[in-house]
Amino acid sequence: MNRFKKIYNPGFLAFLLLGVLCSCSKTEVKPVSLKLAVGDRFYIGTALNSAQIDGADTSAIKIIKQHFNAVVAENVMKSEVVQPVEGEFDFDMADKFVRFGLDNKLFITGHTLIWHSQAPNWLFVDKQGNDVSRDVLIERMRSHIHTVVGRYKGIIKGWDVVNEAILDDGTWRKSKFYEIIGADFVKLAFEFAHEADPEAELYYNDYSMAKKGKREGVVAMVKSLQEQGVRIDGIGMQGHISMDDPTIEDFEKSIVAFSELGVQVMVTELDLTVLPMPNMNAGADIALNFEFKKELNPYANGLPDSINTKMTERYQDFFRLFYKHSNKISRVTLWGVSDAQSWRNYWPVNGRTDYPLLFDREYKAKPIVEKIINEDL
Repeated sequence: MNRFKKIYNPGFLAFLLLGVLCSCSKTEVKPVSLKLAVGDRFYIGTALNSAQIDGADTSAIKIIKQHFNAVVAENVMKSEVVQPVEGEFDFDMADKFVRFGLDNKLFITGHTLIWHSQAPNWLFVDKQGNDVSRDVLIERMRSHIHTVVGRYKGIIKGWDVVNEAILDDGTWRKSKFYEIIGADFVKLAFEFAHEADPEAELYYNDYSMAKKGKREGVVAMVKSLQEQGVRIDGIGMQGHISMDDPTIEDFEKSIVAFSELGVQVMVTELDLTVLPMPNMNAGADIALNFEFKKELNPYANGLPDSINTKMTERYQDFFRLFYKHSNKISRVTLWGVSDAQSWRNYWPVNGRTDYPLLFDREYKAKPIVEKIINEDL
């Protein structure tokens, strides 16, 4: 006899159905974090500074654990920190950063292997202070990349291999890497990283990526790498944006153009300055430094409601764009947790008060966080 027929009772079935419905309604709660709200669209990440990696900034750590599922080191994995003296590696803070990511089951990005800035002084010169030969610099690159990537083989799943090699007009940045080695330094860096960990994803990362010249220059560079059989898995679009630049349309053009190369697109280093820029062509060149003037710091005592509203709307516009292209975007990473720690407070003018991130100086969520969680985009 059919077991269902044997226990069939209309009243009992109604009771069971009511229980199922009640159970569903109880578990149907709204997400309480960014990572739950974003879901499987893409990773939502943040950069960690030394205080967070060391465990001192407990308020930020609480936010990271609640809201983010990916992390990148803001500074502690850059070459000047990891190898301050040739052949002498210091992995203390880098190891702590990786341990934090592992302990909290976060996607870890290594940042960055080859960058002209924040590189140790010895890297490009000999004992007499003269530029080293092409072969010497290539060997120093190989040694650094093999040592760093090799240490975290199978642990760090993705690396920013080269950072900021192309200028806004699409031409090559005349860095020491370029001057001594030539354009091949990018190809070599990706090849060395792949040798060190054949399973790791390898990315190119740059700012002003919504500009037409930069877009075309990066596309040309990546196509050249692909034609040479070099592995490149993704392009990071640094999201250092302002209230009116770049346009959503230009940012979208770059997302599409980079995706058409067959690689992942990542929005990296996302922050939104509300302050006036002393030079609109500054991009995000960390080497730039402008004199402090009071008129460049208009919100020292707090952000007016009108500006706060416009900032929320600007962030909404970008997250709408990210959602629209979530089939192309694998990760969106904020460049910090709270406004208090942001580099925007000291770049390109030191001593200003900026409000660029999703959590304020008291570690409270801004209105945009609630908008994203409630999908009010």
